[in-house]
Amino acid sequence: MSTINTDKRIIKSKKALKEAMITLMQKKDFKEITVKDLVVSADVNRGTFYKHYQFKEDILNEIIDDVINDLIESYREPYKDMETFEISKLTSNGIKVFEHVYKYSNFYSLIVQSNILTGFQRKICDVLKNLSLQDLIVHNPNNLINRELVASYHSYAIFGMIIEWINDGFKYSPSYMAEQLLAIITNNATNSIYKSNNKEKS
Repeated sequence: MSTINTDKRIIKSKKALKEAMITLMQKKDFKEITVKDLVVSADVNRGTFYKHYQFKEDILNEIIDDVINDLIESYREPYKDMETFEISKLTSNGIKVFEHVYKYSNFYSLIVQSNILTGFQRKICDVLKNLSLQDLIVHNPNNLINRELVASYHSYAIFGMIIEWINDGFKYSPSYMAEQLLAIITNNATNSIYKSNNKEKS
């Protein structure tokens, strides 16, 4: 069997196990989920599970890593490869955060509408805040404004929109949500220009 086919099988098996984990977490407490539950739901054998994971926690941690990595990539999309990033030139097509949330809608719905992984909501906001602080340096900053507080303000505002969207059952499209965020941003800071400090980060 070729390496490509082997890789495809691994990706397919791991995807099935991750989807099974999210489905099971919607029905029962994480501590009650067994390896047997996972392999039955994912329609794989126990050997496949142990080929990729040692414990069920490993699957959950990998799901979280997938979500965080994709969130970071989505957030950086509007200004990647740019030396300067002008808010006034931002388009809704460049905003990919809501496409990211929709891609992982089952996971986001799980963490927002249940008591599961309550700390993850804070983690999402921390990631958004740190991206703003690390990647974007304001030109001609107002020295009276605390950068960390501004970054927190924006991160919690974006996540507030995400929570509202999820609680409304994703009744709006990702593109509509991007348009609304753009309208809010441009209304508040039409002429804001940021210097991109987005260097290659692991």
